[in-house]
Amino acid sequence: KNPKVANVSVQLEMKALWDEFNQLGTEMIVTKAGRRMFPTFQVKIFGMDPMADYMLLMDFVPVDDKRYRQVTPNPYAFHSSSWLVAGKADPATPGRVHYHPDSPAKGAQWMKQIVSFDKLKLTNNLLDDNGHIILNSMHRYQPRFHVVYVDPRKDSEKYAEENFKTFVFEETRFTAVTAYQNHRITQLKIASNPFAKGFRDCDPE
Repeated sequence: KNPKVANVSVQLEMKALWDEFNQLGTEMIVTKAGRRMFPTFQVKIFGMDPMADYMLLMDFVPVDDKRYRQVTPNPYAFHSSSWLVAGKADPATPGRVHYHPDSPAKGAQWMKQIVSFDKLKLTNNLLDDNGHIILNSMHRYQPRFHVVYVDPRKDSEKYAEENFKTFVFEETRFTAVTAYQNHRITQLKIASNPFAKGFRDCDPE
């Protein structure tokens, strides 16, 4: 591993909130137009060479090869609903990556503040031409975060393997849905999302 990336470490921001969602079984809405993730994927980065250039990007990989469905034995007891395997996964969606819009930038810039992927959007539109991440609804995904050192050497592609490092935070995995299935996820999103203020004044049901 190139020391320019080998020494990089990453800390997930809002970890307590991610943990809280993860315990309930995080769901992320996917729409045709594209929807931002909440919680937002944010990290603090350490150990970069301050003068070197880096690109930051994310991709999303299936957790398994299954499709899920939500089952509520008693429609009035939201907390008792659970996910059941509904069959084999749908055909894989086009594998896309989302580059942080500030890429490439110096290590010094990346390290001086929290890096937020708040422009990233999730869609279920297989024909999306906006560059959004395409996911299958009712499938489970693991976000992955990649740090790529921009190697100035002329034959840099020879070193591609050693010039990047991948970070996976298991508490950020989620099920993609077109509408929230778990009442408690809906409540937690409204309670903790600053952009959901409009919902707070009225009963979400």
